[in-house]
Parts: sequence; C-alpha cells; structure tokens
Amino acid sequence: MKFSKIIILLLAVTLFLNMQCESDDPAPLPVSNCVSFALIDGFSYENAVTSPYAINDITVNEDCLIIGVTATACDGSTWTMQLLDSGEIDESNPPQRNVKFFLVNNEACLAEISRTTSFDLSTLQVEGEDEIIINVDGYPDPIIYTY
Repeated sequence: MKFSKIIILLLAVTLFLNMQCESDDPAPLPVSNCVSFALIDGFSYENAVTSPYAINDITVNEDCLIIGVTATACDGSTWTMQLLDSGEIDESNPPQRNVKFFLVNNEACLAEISRTTSFDLSTLQVEGEDEIIINVDGYPDPIIYTY
C-alpha cells in the first residue's frame, strides 16, 4: 500500500515537471516605424489575387518602402494592402529582389481614392550585402534600398 502511494506521488511529480516549459508566446516582431512588413512568400507572390489599382509613387525612407496607390473605392478605409517578395534573389551587383503589391478592395464605389502605406523592408535584406535593388511589379523604376 505504501509502495503504491510512492509510485503515484512520483508519477504526479513527473507529470507536473513535464508541464513546466518555456513560454509558448511567439517572438515579438521587431520595432518598426512602418505600417506593415514585406513578406517573403513565393506561393502567394505567384497566386494571390489583387484588386485593380495604380501605383502613384514609391520612395524609401530608412527601412520603409512608402507606396502611394489609387483605386476606385468609397473611402479606402477597408483596404488590405500587402507587399510580397518572390523568395528569389537575382544574383547581380547589387542583388535584386522582385516584389508585388497586393490590394484587397471590397468597396463598391466609383470614386478614385488615393492612399499611402509603408512596408518594412528589413525582412528582404541579403546577408553580406548593404544594398539591394527592389523591382516592384507594375512600377517602371527599380528601387535602391541601402541598409
């Protein structure tokens, strides 16, 4: 009888110790002054569907790619915007990355609305380099990103 109590106690302690683990919280995102992060996702780059839009301008300010777009909408408040990288690095000097801007616009109005957003480019940095060329699909000029 005493032996079975010891075994049950050891089993309970073992189970309790087994439950003690590190935090399951995901790693925090880096601090950024940009609205969102550029994502590297070759599948989505090739297959994601975008609403019609026109790129007005693109600039780089530190690690942020600032993009201005126009689309037909009511006010643009429900737009979802994403910058996706193909996942491939073209070996040139400096290296080149290809990205696409995607817009999800479910607003059924005919007014032309312009909005500006920004994407943190630090996820696109190439190890051992301090500069890359970013080719934005639908935008005629390559963007030089120095970091």
